[in-house]
Amino acid sequence: MANLLLEIGVEELPASYVASALRALPKLLRDELKELRISHGDVWVGGTPRRLAITISDVLQRQPDLDEEVVGPPARVAFDSDGKPTRAAESFAKKVGCDVAELTRVDTPKGEYLAGRRQQAGEPTTALLSDVFPRVCSKLSFRKSMRWSDGDTAFGRPVRWLVGLLGEEQIEFEFAGVRSASVSTGHRFLAPGPLEIKSADGYREALRQADVLVDTQERREAMQHALKAGAAEAGGILIEDDFLIGENLSLVEKPHVVVGGFDEEFLELPDRVVLEVAKGHQRYFGVRSADGGLLPRYLAVVNTAVNPPNVRRGNDRVMRARLADAKFFYDEDLKRDLASRRSELDAVVFQKRLGSIGDKVRRIEKLIPKLGAIAGLESDEISDAVSGASLAKCDLVTLMVGEFPELQGEMGRAYALKQGVAPSVADIVFQHYQPRGADDETPARPAAALVSVADRLDTLVGCFAIGIVPTGTADPLALRRAAIGLLRTVLATGWDFGLVRATTAAYEGFDSAQLDAPSADVTEKLGMFFRDRLRGILTDELPNDAVDACLASAPAGDAPTGFDSPVDVAERAKALGAMAPDVRASAGEVFKRAANIAKDAPDGAVEDPSRLQDAPEQAELDLWGAFQRLKHDLKGSRGERSYPVALTAIATFAPVLGKYFDDVFVMVDDEKLRANRLRLMRDIHATCSSLANFRLLAAK
Repeated sequence: MANLLLEIGVEELPASYVASALRALPKLLRDELKELRISHGDVWVGGTPRRLAITISDVLQRQPDLDEEVVGPPARVAFDSDGKPTRAAESFAKKVGCDVAELTRVDTPKGEYLAGRRQQAGEPTTALLSDVFPRVCSKLSFRKSMRWSDGDTAFGRPVRWLVGLLGEEQIEFEFAGVRSASVSTGHRFLAPGPLEIKSADGYREALRQADVLVDTQERREAMQHALKAGAAEAGGILIEDDFLIGENLSLVEKPHVVVGGFDEEFLELPDRVVLEVAKGHQRYFGVRSADGGLLPRYLAVVNTAVNPPNVRRGNDRVMRARLADAKFFYDEDLKRDLASRRSELDAVVFQKRLGSIGDKVRRIEKLIPKLGAIAGLESDEISDAVSGASLAKCDLVTLMVGEFPELQGEMGRAYALKQGVAPSVADIVFQHYQPRGADDETPARPAAALVSVADRLDTLVGCFAIGIVPTGTADPLALRRAAIGLLRTVLATGWDFGLVRATTAAYEGFDSAQLDAPSADVTEKLGMFFRDRLRGILTDELPNDAVDACLASAPAGDAPTGFDSPVDVAERAKALGAMAPDVRASAGEVFKRAANIAKDAPDGAVEDPSRLQDAPEQAELDLWGAFQRLKHDLKGSRGERSYPVALTAIATFAPVLGKYFDDVFVMVDDEKLRANRLRLMRDIHATCSSLANFRLLAAK
């Protein structure tokens, strides 16, 4: 055995290309080795902008010999009526590598089949890899590939060198017009020129000596150490940013940090603007003082330690120019009240069939009082929400957001506060975009949460009404993210929020738009869309069977579906999930039986079994009494949403129902008694299924 190395040397790849290629490489090479029957050990991948590399330990240096029996076509197909071999037999013999006369017949569960023995001597692994490596290279895909020179090969960037080694033995192959060798290249600036790689074992150390940290984790740790040291040199603390770490990681081969600075006058800008200028254009990190204030310093990750002062001067000039532009945008934007920009929103298209952003804002303002009533909010919160909604989108037409779209909401809040808008309203402008992603917080204030829900619901209802629905991976308007954000917000607020009422109210706001689907269809389709998203949210923390049972529960009270209130579903699922899995499963078994029997129940009210027979069985009397107590307990706990109490009562009732099934035969000949027992099963199922569909808890 020996260790294997493949390195593809290229011109500088974009950061995302490096990451995607390193994700794909291991499977591509493992699949090839598996096909060749070559066993191996651990796989390591590493890369920089100029190289993609993979090493595999303990690779067999020679392919094992092959000796196996192969089953082919059925004997009835392999020979005609005269016993002569057909084309199927001849093709199979050719595939196995023998004459038809050498084939045998074997009995299988499907009948008599033809079989043959395939034997093949193993070849040296290096010879096999000469064909494997070009295939692996050609299968690497990039978001955009390019061709260069007169070649027909497409790759992320032009290939400049190739290294293939098995131990110390070179693997000869060619890709993109480049022939492999045992020679790589060192750091472009710090160790330019050829670098001989003597063995796969010494690959990483050889590059390390040539100022290339090809191991991604090693480069990350070196970068983080250098950044913290740079921040300390600047007199502050590093503002950590995972995005910037990832971007810079694949922009350099060995990270060096240059500490730069800018004029203090630019600190008059909001902190986020300064940081966004540094991040968005230059991929620089910010620095804070110990008391949390932003310092007029930045940290640049660069690929060379040659002449840092010169690098700093160039970076400072660029940073100063970018900040000057931002300062101009900021000063110009403040010359007008945020509210005065609202009329400009009518010229910004939201969706060509659903109108402008201005139309959307007007719909949201009308929708907020309706949703506020559904959520049970106080009038002052609803009033603040309407005021916040009127300003929420105005910063979209500012110069600053035009240059930095990611600052939408943030700049609106900053401008509103600067112009004297109440903080409670200004915060809504920023918070209504929350949550922006899976890790983002939901709006802190109820008024902001109300605007956030109204905004997303308007988008979802409008799109579903004109047939824009996510399919597969296609979701151009991010409707899945909008639905998840809405549900997370409702769950965080604890509102007993009816989705059907809310959806219907939002649909009514599109009175002037030409919609394709009626309100009922939109409500039904969007309801199922919400259901699937809610399941995803809840199953992250709760057992799948408990969540599924609560989502599939029967409607309760005025609710049109069992999952109409996300908070109610979550509370029931949490209580059900807290029960032991075996208790849930055993309850599921007996309720599943009750539900199946209940399908045959005739109309009519159930009676006390003691009135229908002189000597009722004890199990039947016990069940009747237990059911009366259960209904009483559920009525109080359901109304108060004391779901742990309610579900504990059902779990306690389940063994009584199980004993009934053991001792009592429901489908007796006495028609009146049989009908009453069926009605009892129907009532038990209906009573309990408003909390959860217990049949889904049964063991599968």
